[in-house]
Amino acid sequence: MTEFKIRRLGHHGDGIAEGPFYVPMTLPGEVVTGETDQQTLTGVRIVTPSDDRVSAPCRHFKSCGGCSLQHASDEFVAAWKVGIVRTALEAHDLETVFKPILTSPPNSRRRATFAAKRTKKGAMAGFYARGSDVVIEVPDCQLLHPELMTGLDAAKELALVGASRKAALAVTVTLAPNGLDVAVAMGKPLDGPLRQNLAELCDRLKLARLSWENEVIGTRKPPFQRFGKAEVLPPPGAFLQATQHGEASLLSAVREAIGNAANIADLFAGCGTFALPLAQTASVYAVESDAGMINAMDQGWRMTKGLKPLRVEARDLYRRPVLPDEMRKLDAIVLDPPRSGAERQVVEICKSLVPRIAYVSCNPVSFARDAQMLVKAGYSLDWVQVVDQFRWSAHVELAACFSISGKRPSDLNLTAF
Repeated sequence: MTEFKIRRLGHHGDGIAEGPFYVPMTLPGEVVTGETDQQTLTGVRIVTPSDDRVSAPCRHFKSCGGCSLQHASDEFVAAWKVGIVRTALEAHDLETVFKPILTSPPNSRRRATFAAKRTKKGAMAGFYARGSDVVIEVPDCQLLHPELMTGLDAAKELALVGASRKAALAVTVTLAPNGLDVAVAMGKPLDGPLRQNLAELCDRLKLARLSWENEVIGTRKPPFQRFGKAEVLPPPGAFLQATQHGEASLLSAVREAIGNAANIADLFAGCGTFALPLAQTASVYAVESDAGMINAMDQGWRMTKGLKPLRVEARDLYRRPVLPDEMRKLDAIVLDPPRSGAERQVVEICKSLVPRIAYVSCNPVSFARDAQMLVKAGYSLDWVQVVDQFRWSAHVELAACFSISGKRPSDLNLTAF
């Protein structure tokens, strides 16, 4: 066996030794032995453990691929995640103030996608094993909300009824105040008998809603989600922040970033995670490419008393970003784009003079690229709030505040944007 020293963690949470060789479940500074297999080590044994190594709280950790960092102390993970954002910004010569990281507690995930498959003796459901298509059952998962865990049994029954022998179902389960909202993909094509069996299952399992390949099979109780004062009925499988703690943390950061703005645009608005709470004190223009989510937000606003005006638009901001003349009356913008960021939209914001921007990101690399564009256009990156709602994973989320005095740098070339 050859000895290796772990130099750092990669963005997926794997230890990286000289080579490079990737070694899951290791930490910087640890000395390990193993056999090389292309760019990975096999048969790994820890010779010198890190002081930051802890016993994993979940008994499924070594086999399940749902978590990658349970072997590291909370303090280490927090510092590492902040470091990822800091490093991404430094690559663009950016510095800012970092607020203390906010981490969601264990057993708080309210949404998960289970793999469910038929077996010779019945069915099984869980998560895929690390780097594999093998399904691992996780009856003692320390990540998911206890009520969400009941979705595992539902996933098994759905597999018995609607899974083929060749592929596992993807069963997305979302915890709603009145039950489980279940959306299934990768199943058998719907026909009359399957539709009837699924409807019976929805009733027997007391699911709030069951959909199959985006078609609603049954709704016992509308699975509303609450955003501020409003109750919203999202389309099946619609985006939702992973934990209530994470959502509240991001919303608090967004409120601080936009201050007392009276006219706000919420771009990439989803079902209204930010737009509807902000409509309690400000007029909001909400833009989202998915018409179903936009309609759900609009309906939630219409059914809620006491909110200020909300104007919604289904619009692909990658192909047709909001232009400067449409931003003239805005006091603030909320940006919450997908992982690829909001480059084309940021180009147009750079041509405007919207005083404040709250940028929510799930990808520090694309965020840092967009942040550099904003700073070059005259904005100040005032602070960053890292939010760890995907506990024990390598996933990093953040909210950031940008502000502008109204004066542009004298050397700014607007034709470059």
